[in-house]
Formats: sequence, C-alpha cells, structure tokens
Amino acid sequence: MKTKTLTLGAAALLLGGCNMAPKYEQPPLPTDAQYAGAAAGNAAAARDVAWQDFFGDPRLKAIIDLTLENNRDLRVAALRVEQAAAQYRIERAALLPTVAASGAYSRSRTPAEFSMTGRPSTGSQFTVGAGLASYEIDFFGRVRNLKAAALESYLATEEARRSATLSLIAGVASQYLAERALDEQLAIAQNTLKLVGDSRDLIKRMFDAGAGSELDLKTAETQVHGTQASVADIKRQLAQARNALVLLAGAPLPADLPAPRPLDGQDLIGDLPAGVPSDLLTRRPDILQAEHALRSANASIGAARAAFFPSISLTGSGGFGSVELDNLFKSGSFMWSFSPGINVPIFTGGKLRANLEITKASQKIMLAQYEKSIQTAFSEVSDALAARATYVEQIEAQQLRVAAEQRRYALSDLRYKEGVDSYLTVITAQQSLFAAQQALVQARFSQLTNLVSLYKSLGGGWETPR
Repeated sequence: MKTKTLTLGAAALLLGGCNMAPKYEQPPLPTDAQYAGAAAGNAAAARDVAWQDFFGDPRLKAIIDLTLENNRDLRVAALRVEQAAAQYRIERAALLPTVAASGAYSRSRTPAEFSMTGRPSTGSQFTVGAGLASYEIDFFGRVRNLKAAALESYLATEEARRSATLSLIAGVASQYLAERALDEQLAIAQNTLKLVGDSRDLIKRMFDAGAGSELDLKTAETQVHGTQASVADIKRQLAQARNALVLLAGAPLPADLPAPRPLDGQDLIGDLPAGVPSDLLTRRPDILQAEHALRSANASIGAARAAFFPSISLTGSGGFGSVELDNLFKSGSFMWSFSPGINVPIFTGGKLRANLEITKASQKIMLAQYEKSIQTAFSEVSDALAARATYVEQIEAQQLRVAAEQRRYALSDLRYKEGVDSYLTVITAQQSLFAAQQALVQARFSQLTNLVSLYKSLGGGWETPR
C-alpha cells in the first residue's frame, strides 16, 4: 500500500509538471526613497482623484469627454488591448486538449486486374467519430510559461491603454490652457492697441494744431504698428492652438460647449500629496506596463528552457465505420486509435541555446526599461514638486508688478499731458505694462500646466467614475 501511495504521488507530481522560469523578484527601487522637499499632505492620492474632479472648467471637461470618445490614437490603443487578449486566449487554449468530431463517406471502384477476386468491384465506406488532436503534456511548463507570457503581455497592453488615456487627458488639458492663455493675451494686446491708438489720435490732433512735435507723432505711430504686429502674431498662435485642440479631440468642437473660465478661475486641485517614490510602482500605468513586460520576458525564459527537455504528445480517435450506412452504429463497427509520441531534442544546431540567450537578453532589456521608467517618473514628479511652490510666489510678485506698472503708466500719461515729461516716458511705461501683463498670463499658464503635469506624473485618475 505504501509503495502504491508513493507511486501515485510521484505520478501526480509528474503530471503537475515543473516550472523552468526563474523566480520573479521585484527589482530594487533605482531612485531615492523620498522626493526632495516634498510634504506628505493629507489630500487624496492622485490616482484616487478622477479627472472630472481634478479639473474645474466645465468646458474643459466637455472637451475631454469628446476626446475620449473620438481620439484615434486612443482607439488604436483599445484595439491593441483586444488583440493582446485574443492572443492570450490562444495560448491558454493550448493547455487543454483539442477534440474534433468528424464524419466521412467515400465510394470507390476497383478494376478487375487489381481485385483479388478477378472481378471489378465498387464499394462504399461510412465513418463517424471524434478525435483528440496532438496534445502536449506540459511536464516542464513550456505551454504554461507561454500562457503566462501572453497574459503579462495582455496586462502590459491594458496598462499602455491606461497610460495613453492619462497622457491624452493631460495633453488636452495643457492644450486647452494654452488656448485660454493666448486668448487672454490677445485681449490684452487688443486693449493695448486701443490705448496706443487713442494716444496716437490725440497726438496727431495736437500736431495738426501746431501744439505737438512730429517726433511724438512718429513715436506714437511706431507704438501702434508694433502693437498691431503683436496682435496679428497672437491671433495666428491662437488659431493654431485651436486647430491642435480639435486634432486631439478627434472631432470638431460643438458650438454649445459651456463658456470657458479664465486662467485664474480654473480651480485645479493643487494640494495633491506626492507620497514616496515607491507609490509610483502601483500608481503609474506606464511603470505597471513596464513591469508586466518584464514578467512576460521572465516567463519566456521558462518556455525557452523547457524546449531543451523531451515533449510528450497524445493523439487519438474513436468512432464507428461501416460499408453500409444502416450498419454504421451496430455492434462490431466501433473503431479507435491511440498514438502517444515523444520528441527528444538531440541536435538542433544551437537553435535552442540561441533562443534561450535571446529570451535572457530580452529580460535584461525589459529590466533596464522598467528601471528607466521609474527613474523618469521620479524625475517628472520631482520637477513638478519643485515648481509648484515657486509658481505661487512668482504669480504674487507678477501681480504686484502689473499693479505698479499700471500706476506708472497712468502717472506718465498724466505728466505728458501736463507737459512735464516727453512722450518717450509714456511709451516706455506702456511697453513695460504690456510686457508685465503678458508675463502674468504666462505665469498663470505655467502654474496650471505644472499642476496638470504633477497630476499625470503621480498617476492621476484616468478612470471614469460610474
């Protein structure tokens, strides 16, 4: 009884097979354990904040919704997920035997010279049955590792789709903010053009009346023409920004979209905690994609190693056969065949060894890419965190500068009209005010795009809440 038990146990172990793949171990984090100067914070993690909650502008939300429905790159990413899922199902099916039913009818005539009776004969044959196609018993885990590699490839493709979704959301938001910034800069330029135009008209009336100099008139005209050129340049950039936004959306923007908010009314969530770099391993879809690719390469090594060992396959069939259709299922018409086979690699010209070396090299490449994706993520988060606090200080300083320049311009204009200063003082003050106002818009735009980058780099919520 004891011998029988040991035999059954050994058979079960043999049938269960062994796995030739190396044991997967999480690679060490190739970055510092903490971000420099990052506070922990108490707000929700970026991945737990859906993009609908992160963005406050209803117009931007509507454009993102439109983009997720129509963008062609995202559609391709989704189709690749379906392709990878189908490939995984193919590899998984290899673990199960393939059974197929068959039926056949044949009728033949034998000439007299080939007949044992010396007379020509005509006969029929009917067969019906089911057969087991060549089924590999996976003793050494080759088929299982191929299935595992396909599964990890599928999961990597799914993470790639999520990464594409997050990148697309961030890209649309950044492009929308660029369009909003240019729109505000255009409004500033057009308002400035009106001011310098009014000044030019006033100086021309004074010149025509003999109370003004030609130098002041030409200086005012120069200011008008320069501002007109700025307006034309910003208009061109604004049109191109809107075209780029339509391209990202994958469809024309509907006319009934909500009215846009100004840059200082976007209400993005700015207090997302950074956590620690190791959090990125479970948050960032591009890192998860790289890890699944590494796991797939690891499983491929197991399949390549198993190819060095014998493979056993089973082929069999069973059914009924008869020369008369009426007798097809009667007693004595049952037939069967069973053909086990073994394939032992002896000489392959180094093919198996080379294939194993390829899979090992691929695994090292995937490891390097995985580590690089972590380092890239760490760098992106660190840069965004370093910029987050400084933008607040920059905008506050820039607002004070704009207020001072506005007062300076008002005083210069007043002193010119009272004959105290030359028009050159007014022109200088006007140019400084225009530059300060444009710089304030640019600073607000940079702050907002930095928050979008931080949200993306922390693996922000790409899922749509239901």
